Amino acid sequence: MLTEAEFVLTAREVKARTGAMITREMSGPAAVRLQPLARREGFVSVSELIAAARIRPDGALWNAIADNLIQSETRFFRDKPNFEALRKTLLPEAMQRRGHERVRIWSAGCSTGQEAYSIAMIVDDMRSEGLNPQVDILATDFSERLLDKARSGLYTQFEVQRGLPIRKLIAFFEKAGDLWRISDRLRAAVKFERHNLLHHPGQLGQFDIVILAHVLTCFDEPIRLAVLEHVAGAMAPGAVLLLGAGETLPEGFTQLTLENGVARKPGAAQVAAA
Repeated sequence: MLTEAEFVLTAREVKARTGAMITREMSGPAAVRLQPLARREGFVSVSELIAAARIRPDGALWNAIADNLIQSETRFFRDKPNFEALRKTLLPEAMQRRGHERVRIWSAGCSTGQEAYSIAMIVDDMRSEGLNPQVDILATDFSERLLDKARSGLYTQFEVQRGLPIRKLIAFFEKAGDLWRISDRLRAAVKFERHNLLHHPGQLGQFDIVILAHVLTCFDEPIRLAVLEHVAGAMAPGAVLLLGAGETLPEGFTQLTLENGVARKPGAAQVAAA
């Protein structure tokens, strides 16, 4: 268990770096999750790790602490209605708006990659049905630790059993010892990059579809609004944003219009008519 002073300091530093909130109920689990990091860094205790982070000027230890405390709950095809909408309407609409240009999809806060690879599976299915979606998929997260796992394409039996239909397991995975490895084709279809949602994503370009599912709940209201403003700024006219099941836009956020669970940026009509 972190002491009160350690908890307050750690919660402040994690929020400053990632925007994520750590509650006092997480103090005990946080100490457990930091023990392996403390050992790897050569400290005998989590208290020593935090004490060293306080005095080291480069902030690297705090970044590592924040990385290890980030929640990473995800699974394949989480929120199935989102993926059904993506396949049946949202991706075809984006293809029509783009014409001969490639559709850009952003999986924001992608964690260990299951969401991004689920999108790639849908695109692959559409190609097998005779369609020809030209799609770029970018998946980002703050955590290099999580991104490394996503890039590896390696998942446990438990992870592939969560939401992944058996036919897709057979079609897109192969056994790798005790793990399952996603196909090289799907790995090549997704680009993983580090990005902090607290920062403006201008360098990432503009997107036609953004998935930001079960991420905003980690933030308080001011940070939630700031993140949404950043995301909306990276959306092309007429682009859509998909949130997680039960999530909605904060009251007073007017840059996007929410309808039937899909938040859309104004401008679709003008783009379609162009």
